[in-house]
Amino acid sequence: MLKYRIITALILIPIVIAALFLLPPVGFAVVTVIVCMLAAWEWGQFSGFTSRTQRVWLAILCGFLLAAMMLSLPAYQQSVQLLQVKGSLWLSLCWWLLAFVLVIFYPSSAALWRHSRILRLVFGLLTIVPFFWGMISLRTYGYAENHYNGAWWLLYVMLLVWGADSGAYLFGKLFGKHKLAPRVSPGKTWEGLIGGLLTSALISWLFGRYAPLDVVPSTLLVCSIVAALASVLGDLTESMFKREAGIKDSGNLIPGHGGIMDRIDSLTAAVPVFACLMLLVY
Repeated sequence: MLKYRIITALILIPIVIAALFLLPPVGFAVVTVIVCMLAAWEWGQFSGFTSRTQRVWLAILCGFLLAAMMLSLPAYQQSVQLLQVKGSLWLSLCWWLLAFVLVIFYPSSAALWRHSRILRLVFGLLTIVPFFWGMISLRTYGYAENHYNGAWWLLYVMLLVWGADSGAYLFGKLFGKHKLAPRVSPGKTWEGLIGGLLTSALISWLFGRYAPLDVVPSTLLVCSIVAALASVLGDLTESMFKREAGIKDSGNLIPGHGGIMDRIDSLTAAVPVFACLMLLVY
């Protein structure tokens, strides 16, 4: 399993970086829509849809929704201040605060949504739609002045999340004794969380010093730590929904890694939260 994970990662990481820097905004948006549709397909399991046909329709409807939102934007204008973008990012903050409460009080909190497909679908929309707009708003940030500016921002958030995940895994293996959320994800520890945050802080310092990011270092550090915490919450939230659905992986699209949601669960929280803080708050 580890061999497949490493091989798949070595293949996917260059593809992701190439997509960030080489695709134009429209092409990047199309790829992101496809990723979101695959995530919606997998979220169908969390919502209680066991039929393949139902999940296909769920993915198609998600794609139509995102495409309709994109087409509703003024031509050649991708400002984060547009209602569709700004509203989605602020809504994301509200959703992840609610998700934090659901995770903290799980499994008691599951009684509120366990038997409601509609609520679980709404939770899926609140996860996937803001993630899409977070990706688009960061990628197109400052595009008119520098075509690669937004790509650097997205690469930074991805490295931040991957670094936090790797740091948490390493510190958890070496020092982990105190469980972080045993009822949701027994493998996560407080020591791992601290290690992940320290890794994120190091990445933030290195990027702030050497990468072409035009931002005050203290602002970058604050946004980065909040985004790293959000990435942990995204992981825990998906684990909570998988536990309720009685599944180990969200899918098997990525050899050795499970499904799309298993790979982007942390990003679905970190990307819109970071975008909201960096582009709307600061």
